[in-house]
Amino acid sequence: MFTIRKIPAGNGMLEERRECFTGLRCRISPERVKRHINQDLMALPIPPDCPFCPDNVGTVTPVFSDNTRVRVGESVTFPNLFPFAEWHTVTVITRDHSPASFTQNQIADALSAQAETLRRYDGYASINWNYLPSAGASLVHPHMQALSDRTPSPLPERYLRAGARYFRKNRRTYWQAVRDQEKDSGRFLFGEEIFWHAHAVPVGEREVRGILPVAGIDGLESYIDQLSRDILTIISLYRNLGTHAFNMSIFFDKDGKNRQFSAFCSMISRINPNLNSTGDSAFMERLHLLPVILTRPEDLGTYYRSIQ
Repeated sequence: MFTIRKIPAGNGMLEERRECFTGLRCRISPERVKRHINQDLMALPIPPDCPFCPDNVGTVTPVFSDNTRVRVGESVTFPNLFPFAEWHTVTVITRDHSPASFTQNQIADALSAQAETLRRYDGYASINWNYLPSAGASLVHPHMQALSDRTPSPLPERYLRAGARYFRKNRRTYWQAVRDQEKDSGRFLFGEEIFWHAHAVPVGEREVRGILPVAGIDGLESYIDQLSRDILTIISLYRNLGTHAFNMSIFFDKDGKNRQFSAFCSMISRINPNLNSTGDSAFMERLHLLPVILTRPEDLGTYYRSIQ
């Protein structure tokens, strides 16, 4: 499923990993963790004019064409004022501007609202979450973003195309092959219906993937409660490791298609917000499109099992 090439570098060794299925590559350099760029979580001020706080969200945020916003539990969903997809909505997850933790109901309600709005547009859907500024969040107040386009973004497109080829050649899905291999590996974390593992060729630091038993957004509703609990488990794992910021994306096939695709959730940890504005991605990730990873996926699996 993937290859590893050892590269002598300085006093140590790099691993260059390549996912045979898609051709995605990354470099793993555990020595770079000694840079200690991740610091303790700093307190972030609450601005008096946050548009997502309860006093403002009902007046300053835009509305859908029927002059409404979608409200599920605490969550409030509306169109994105500055979209970068053909269909782009925002879901404010909590009333609290900076909650110390999230509940299963808060995550489930936000996912349900995202799914409801995504069903309004016939495209390749994704549910996304940038948490904290060091993970790219322009506002600290927790919020998810739903995107849908007539064409898939590059990462799910690789899996859609390669998945069809894999099925024609092997007469079983790539996603089942991953489950079969990873179940007995050091990278497996937990789960049966939703299968969670530290991805062998990570696209970001401590990438964890959950493979869902559905393909399109229409099938998500039955698994939202379980998915919400699982996402909280991964957030807890990251916090045990000292990182609070993260990115999450859940990718779906277009509804009505049958391309042997499984929707999947990808989560990566990011360094905590810091006064120096230091980031954990640079030219290799953004321009070379070759992630440099500090944590071996097998080590993440070992750590997860040690805290259970």
